[in-house]
Amino acid sequence: MRNPTLPLTTIEEIERAALEIFAERGFDDPTVEEIAAAAGISRRTFFRYFATKADIPWGNFELLLRNMEAWFASAPDDKRMLDVIAEGVLRFNRVHAEGPDAHRQRMTLIMRTPALVANAALRQADYSAVFAGYAARRLDQPAESLGPQLVAQMSVGASSAAYSEWLRDEKSDLVTVVNRAFAMVQFEPEVATADKRPAPRRRPRKAAARH
Repeated sequence: MRNPTLPLTTIEEIERAALEIFAERGFDDPTVEEIAAAAGISRRTFFRYFATKADIPWGNFELLLRNMEAWFASAPDDKRMLDVIAEGVLRFNRVHAEGPDAHRQRMTLIMRTPALVANAALRQADYSAVFAGYAARRLDQPAESLGPQLVAQMSVGASSAAYSEWLRDEKSDLVTVVNRAFAMVQFEPEVATADKRPAPRRRPRKAAARH
């Protein structure tokens, strides 16, 4: 564990110190005061970085979302939409230079700790909104319309399923699993584009003659 006499000054460093405690004692037992002490900061300083203990495993989530949104804005349009989103998901999770073991520990906390389930649902809504915004630009439709919302929910589902598989199989590779998951939900963009032509009317069948 880090020397508590050395002050920490970034979200990432405080987060790293907290994750070490969670690895040793689980999520529920350590208090905010204990985490702050291990990080060499005061309780007041802790709350300048994190609103609650449940926010720690997510790190600087808002900044990561903004970075992913900016990356989507600059991504080329000559690649399939879900291929770009799959790469965005991997980039989003690659920012932690902590290695696969520590990242696995982080995602295990997020996905398998009951106290974090509600928090995860709120984060997924923000995550989904970034996907919908990107899909809206690609499909030239409002973000709240069916096409972008379908893409967003499929992307969140593929991402969640990939992580569940990665945590289940410790020998699996995250990049491979994420790409496999998104490959399984590929569809043609035209399917998500509204067809403005009216559906052809079917002629009523003639009643069969009675004998």
